[in-house]
Amino acid sequence: MKKGETKYKVSIKTKLLGIIIPMLVIVISLLIFISYNKSKNIITNSANDLLETSSKKQVDQIESLLNENLSSFKTLKDSLEVANLGEKQLQDLLNKYYGYSDNCKEGFYIGDESGKLLKAEKSNKSDKDVLDSVWYKEGLTRVNMAFGSPYKNEAGKNVVSASAILNDKSGKIKIFSVDLSLDKVSIIVNSMIEMHDAEAFLIDINDKTIVANRDSALISTKLDSINDKFFTDVSGKIENKDYNSCELDNNRVVFKEVEGTNWILVSYVPTKSILSELIKLRTFMILIGIISIIILAVLVERVVQVVIKPIRKLTDTIVSMTNGDFTVDVEIRGNDEISVMLKSVKEFITVMRNMINNISIVSNKMSEQSEGGIRISTELYDSSKLQSESMQNLNLTVDQLSSSVGEIAENTTTLANVVSNTRDDGNNVNDKMKETIKISEKGIKDMEKVSVAMENIRTSIGSLEQAISNVGKSSIEITSIINVIGSIAEQTNLLSLNASIEAARAGEAGKGFAVVASEIGKLANTSSQSVKNISSIVNEINKLVSDTVKQSHDSAEYINESSYLISGTVDTFDNIFNKINSANDLIQEMIEKVGHLDDVATTVAAIAEEQAASSEEILATSEVMVDQSNNITKNSEKVANDAETLANTSDELSKQIQMFKI
Repeated sequence: MKKGETKYKVSIKTKLLGIIIPMLVIVISLLIFISYNKSKNIITNSANDLLETSSKKQVDQIESLLNENLSSFKTLKDSLEVANLGEKQLQDLLNKYYGYSDNCKEGFYIGDESGKLLKAEKSNKSDKDVLDSVWYKEGLTRVNMAFGSPYKNEAGKNVVSASAILNDKSGKIKIFSVDLSLDKVSIIVNSMIEMHDAEAFLIDINDKTIVANRDSALISTKLDSINDKFFTDVSGKIENKDYNSCELDNNRVVFKEVEGTNWILVSYVPTKSILSELIKLRTFMILIGIISIIILAVLVERVVQVVIKPIRKLTDTIVSMTNGDFTVDVEIRGNDEISVMLKSVKEFITVMRNMINNISIVSNKMSEQSEGGIRISTELYDSSKLQSESMQNLNLTVDQLSSSVGEIAENTTTLANVVSNTRDDGNNVNDKMKETIKISEKGIKDMEKVSVAMENIRTSIGSLEQAISNVGKSSIEITSIINVIGSIAEQTNLLSLNASIEAARAGEAGKGFAVVASEIGKLANTSSQSVKNISSIVNEINKLVSDTVKQSHDSAEYINESSYLISGTVDTFDNIFNKINSANDLIQEMIEKVGHLDDVATTVAAIAEEQAASSEEILATSEVMVDQSNNITKNSEKVANDAETLANTSDELSKQIQMFKI
């Protein structure tokens, strides 16, 4: 095998590496992917649990704060219901509780059904629209103290009112209420979350208002009014009352309800914060994977190199054998499949060496034998060729003789046939001549009749020409008469017009005369039009008559010429008839002489045919001899060619054997 043939071949090593290394890359990538996703799920679940725990603690603290204050508010309300205090005592009590707690700086206050507000003297609580206030309306709905919806008080601070009906046996409807500041609730919501980057906000689910948030600008703002996808998604979850943990807008979100209120604590942490360490781990795993792939690729390459090294040696051996070199030897190591292949190749080399050696010996013997065969076949070919040329010359002479005799016989036979046919044709000519004489006699009589008929036609044409001339004259007279009628019609039309004018002058008496004049005018117009039509027709007739006269005159001249030619034809027929009679006599004499010539030609043709048959037999025998001689020559030539081919084959075989090295 040539180097050019292996230049673009793909080696086994390349194929193995092309399969194994991509598989390693796929497996390691798959392991990294599975590990990453498994770690992601574990970290996400852990973060969710931590967020749940943190939210639960925040909710517990909010509930504790609310319950603690609500309990004190309830105790104060119960005391007022049984104390039966007077107005002054109640005012002193209100003043006493003003500022007693940072969570309730305004103290407590009471509103009755008349719209009157009882509060501490230092309190800034507005006494306007008491009956329409949030705390009053909420208090009317319950007997036990409970928190309502948060709102901003007169100082602009976010508070939530705990209110209920105060039953002080006064007979009036009174509402006991306390404003609780949401500052501490905001502190719990904003600063007591235990996760890094986590945030929380508190929502009133009644109207989806934000109660507490790190961004103070969003407090008391409704979720639906915020142009943010995350808040919109949270609003949708609250609206559907779906408080399960989930992921919203790349944030892990936990919902916790605050017991005793309509509040929900929404805690969330960005997913990227949860997975920040995992992303670092993923980068590290990818780096480790790349390093592992490189190391494994190097190891695989070395292993493949060791495994295919014997195959490469075997390949070199096979290439050498392909190029004819059987001097190579194969070294066998091990007992695997490759060693079996090497052993088989070694046995093949031994067999091929013996075979090539035997073929070389046989080739030498064939070369010696082919040289002797060429010499003998050449001598045989020269002898047969000389004999063939002699036989061909003899055959050519006999062929020419046979052709000459054949031509004589053929021409003699042809002559006899021609003479016989000539005699028959002479008899036919004699019969035809007799018929021609009869036809000529009849033709002379017919031409005489034609001459008489042409004279009659010439006379008739003259009469016709005279009659047509008379018709032309009559047409001229008719035209004159029509012109007179036309003049009369024009005069009549003028008279009719004058009569109509006179009738119009006569008035009523001339109406009848006017009708008659009108009819006469119409008749005159009709007559005038008819005269014009007749005049046109007569003019056309005159033209036709003139043409007819001219044509009849031309016909008379043609008939005169034809009559003259027919007279000449009659004379010609007389001459032909005389010549035919003379030719008939000569034909009779020629027929008698041709009869004698026919007998002589028949005898000569019979003799020539016998000579032709004899010469053909000689020619056939000569041709057989020539064919045999040609066959001998061809066979001799074929033997010589085969001997030469054998010699060439022997030489080629020797050349091919010389390519091998043993």
